[in-house]
Amino acid sequence: MPSVTTKSEKRHRVELTSSIQYLKGIGPVKAEALKQIGVQTVEDLLYYVPRKYLDRSTILPIGKLQEGIVATVIGRVEASGIKRVRRPRKPQFHVILRDDTGYIRLVWFNNWKWAPKLFEENDLVVASGMVNVYGGYQMTHPEFEIISKKSEEDISGDDLIHTGRIIPLYPSTAELKRVWLDSRGFRRVLKPLLKEVPELICETLPEKVLTQENLSSLAYAIREIHFPEDTKSAEEARTRLAFDELFYLELMLALRKQKIHREEGIAFNKPGDLVRTLLKTLPFQLTEAQRKVLREITKDMMSKNSMHRLLQGDVGSGKTIVALFAMLIAVENSYQAALMAPTEILAEQHHITIHKLLESLGVKIALLTSSVTGPDRKGVLQNIRDGTAQVVIGTHALLQENVEFERLGLVVIDEQHRFGVLQRAQMKKKGASPDILVMTATPIPRSLALTVYGDLDVSVIDSLPPGRKPAKTSVWTESSKTEMYQLVEGELKKGHQAYIVYPLVEESEKADLKAATESYELLKENIFPNRRLALLHGRIKSKERETIMQTFRKGEYDILVATTVIEVGVDVPNAAVMVIEHAERFGLSQLHQLRGRIGRGADQSYCLLATNYPMSEEAKMRLQAMTATNDGFKISEIDLKLRGPGEFFGTRQHGLPELQIADIIADARLLYQARDWAFRVIQEDPKLNQTENQCIRSTFLRKYKKKFSLVDIG
Repeated sequence: MPSVTTKSEKRHRVELTSSIQYLKGIGPVKAEALKQIGVQTVEDLLYYVPRKYLDRSTILPIGKLQEGIVATVIGRVEASGIKRVRRPRKPQFHVILRDDTGYIRLVWFNNWKWAPKLFEENDLVVASGMVNVYGGYQMTHPEFEIISKKSEEDISGDDLIHTGRIIPLYPSTAELKRVWLDSRGFRRVLKPLLKEVPELICETLPEKVLTQENLSSLAYAIREIHFPEDTKSAEEARTRLAFDELFYLELMLALRKQKIHREEGIAFNKPGDLVRTLLKTLPFQLTEAQRKVLREITKDMMSKNSMHRLLQGDVGSGKTIVALFAMLIAVENSYQAALMAPTEILAEQHHITIHKLLESLGVKIALLTSSVTGPDRKGVLQNIRDGTAQVVIGTHALLQENVEFERLGLVVIDEQHRFGVLQRAQMKKKGASPDILVMTATPIPRSLALTVYGDLDVSVIDSLPPGRKPAKTSVWTESSKTEMYQLVEGELKKGHQAYIVYPLVEESEKADLKAATESYELLKENIFPNRRLALLHGRIKSKERETIMQTFRKGEYDILVATTVIEVGVDVPNAAVMVIEHAERFGLSQLHQLRGRIGRGADQSYCLLATNYPMSEEAKMRLQAMTATNDGFKISEIDLKLRGPGEFFGTRQHGLPELQIADIIADARLLYQARDWAFRVIQEDPKLNQTENQCIRSTFLRKYKKKFSLVDIG
C-alpha cells in the first residue's frame, strides 16, 4: 500500500553479508519471497538492478498540459473524496490538485480504500501519468509522492522516490507483488539503504583499471543504478557494474586456463605411419582449414602440457575426420582414444564411419552404448580394460564406473554442449591426465565463446569442403503442401533421396511419435505410393536403426521419415531434399543442424520448412533467419539474441555463473576489455598477492570462490 515518504530512521549498522530479513520494510515474509529469486543478503539486494527506467524528471505547470502526453506535475490538494457515478456504478476516489496555473483531477477506479486516509487538504503532491481531458485535466491511477508541509522550492531528488525524477522499474514476480514488492515496494526499501552505500561498498577494481577504462567508482555505480540523476548517470552505472561482472567471469577463466597450462600431460610423438596411410587412402583431400586445425591439435598433443581445445565448425565442415587423425596419433603412441557422443544414433554413425576408414589399418574399434548388453557388453568392457580396444566410441555409457581404460590418452567429446561440466570431468578421470578435444557443430559467437570456453584454446574450421552448394531454404504453409510434395517428387525422379522430419518434444513424446507414425502411413499410402519409405525414431532398437540407416545410405529407400534422431551426424550424400514438418516448433540451431544433413553432395539441395498457423513472433523470426542465411555463425548470433545466453545451449550445464547485468551481445566491446584486463592481471600476478590487486583478491574469495569450483572441474 502506498505510504508517505518520511526521513530515514536511524538503523542498526548493516553489512553486505547481513540477511535482508532485518532491513527496514522487509521482515520474514518478504525475505522468503526474495529468497525465491536469489536475493538473501544486503549485497544481493543492492545488485538487484532495475530492468528499465521511466523519466518523470520534467515537471510541467498544470496550465501547460496537453491531452495524450505523459507528464509530471506538482500541486497542493484542493479537495479529495469518494465520488459516486452512474457508469460504471462502482464508486471512485478523486483528488483535486492546484498550482498557480490551474487544476488537475487524480482518479482511482479500483483498489483505492487506502486513499481517504492518505490525502489531506493542502498536502503538496507530485504526480505522474497520462493526461486526459474530461471536463478538465485528469490523470487515472497516477504514480504519486506526497511531500507534506513543504513548499515547491524545497523539493529535491532525495525527497522523491516514485515520481518527479528518473524512477527505476524492477523485475517482479506474482509472489513478490503479493507481498507488496512491486517496483514501488523495491524503491521504498532501497532508497534508505542506499544512504549507507559509501560505508558498505569496498572497491572491487584497481585504480589503474578505473582510470584507463574511464569507469566510475563502485559506490557511485550502485547508487546511480537505482536512483540516477539523469539517463547518462544510469548508463555509466550500468557500464561499471557490467564491466565488474565480466571482469570476474574472465578472471575465473584466466585462473582455470593458468591451472590447465600447469597440468603435466602426455607428450605424444609426432604423427607416424597410421596417419600418413590414412591421408593417402582418404577418398578426398583435406581442406586447408582442416589442415590448419590439425596442425594446431598436433602441436598441443606433442606438448608436455595437457591439451584442452575446442574444435568449432559448421555442420558438414569435416570435424570428425580431424578428430580421427588426433585419435590415430594417440593410438600410434600406444594409448587409447575415446569419442563420446550425446545420442546412440550419433555414436553408431561415428562407429560405422570410423570403422570403415580404420579397418584396413588394423586399428581395433569398440562401440559402447546402453543398447550393448549381455555377453556383448562384457566383451567390450574387457577389451577396453585390457587395451585391445584402441578407439572406443560411446555415449554417456562411457562414464559408468565399470568402464575402465588400460591407457586412455585422448578424450574427444562431440556436440559437447549436450554434456554437463561434471560429466566432462568424469571422463577426464578415466585416464592419467588425457588430452581433451571438445567439438561442436553449433557455431558460437565470439563473445559467447569467450565467456563459456574462455579457458580453452579454440580451433575453427571456417570453410566447407569444395563443391558443396548451400541448401535453398523456403517456407511452405498448409495450403501449398501439394506443390511442396511435387518438388520432393521431382528430386526423387532425378535419383535423389529425401528426409521428412517430425518434431519430438519431451513433454508430448508419445503424441509426437504417434503423429510421426500416422503421417508415415499417410505418406506411404496416399502421397508417395510408388516410393520406398522407411520410418526411424528413437524407440526403435539400436540394431534395427542401424540397419535402416545403412539401407537408406545404400539408396534402397527413397524417403526416410524420421524424428529428430537424425539431427546430428547422419551423412547421406545422395539426400538432396529435406521437409521439416511443424518447423515453427523447432529451435533455430536445431533447424540449422537438420539442414546440415543435406547438401553433402555436389548437387543442389532443398530444405522445405512446412508450417502451421498461428505461430509466435519468435517462430516467424526463426524461419525468416533460416531463409535468409546458411551461415552458422550468423544463425547463432540470431539464436543468441532470441534465446539469451542461458538457454542458448539447451542446458545450463556449462558451470559458469549467470550474468545478471551484462549482455553478451550488446556488451561485446566491454567483454573484450574486461577479458584483456583479467588475463593481464593473472599473467602479471598469478596469486593476486600485489598490493594493488588486494581488492580483486578479497572480492574474488568472497563472491566467486564457490562458483569457481565448478569452472575448476570444467
